[in-house]
Amino acid sequence: MIEITDIHKSYGDVEVLKGINLQVKQGEIVSIVGKSGAGKTTLLQIIGTLLRPDRGRVVIGDTDVTALSERNISKFRNQNLGFVFQSHQLLPEFTAIENVMIPALINNSTRRRCEERARELLEFLNLGHRLNHKPKEMSGGEQQRVAVARALINSPEVILADEPSGNLDTHNKEELHKLFFDLRDKFNQTFVIVTHDMGLAQMSDRTITMQDGMVQQ
Repeated sequence: MIEITDIHKSYGDVEVLKGINLQVKQGEIVSIVGKSGAGKTTLLQIIGTLLRPDRGRVVIGDTDVTALSERNISKFRNQNLGFVFQSHQLLPEFTAIENVMIPALINNSTRRRCEERARELLEFLNLGHRLNHKPKEMSGGEQQRVAVARALINSPEVILADEPSGNLDTHNKEELHKLFFDLRDKFNQTFVIVTHDMGLAQMSDRTITMQDGMVQQ
């Protein structure tokens, strides 16, 4: 599903990634752990096509995403990748259902279909009573589930999560972790998760440790 070959990335004189090689199977939940500064988020952003590597290849499915033009890479990202971030990144002026609909609208789905799909996802995530609430009217756990619904709206094959439970209390953290596995079982999606939460890492199918820009074998 994901094949990463000899990925290098530098910022000025600082080499952040030093030749990363990694494979992730379809339907696998993989956690990436390591100390701050190890290069975890940079790697996740490269997998997610938000950053381009200095050299190396990232193949997702049958697509070499590192060879795509800017226009095509944006389209690929919208249709094939879902993102969940620590800070939710919901738009405060929009309701839950409107936030979830945004990636589908960008993908030129009809508004009616977008709304139907967003409603289905929010109800699946036990947020049917929050459809018309804005982020400030929801708890942190509810906001994060809205963010998960938004990540799922275009039925992506891959979900990328960066410290997704970092701002949650223990109960909501456990609920979110369980949700990832429920989603994998229901939709056979592939998850790559950067986390400092060793509980989540230990639940994952595989844990990858990074140190000083390299994967520890």
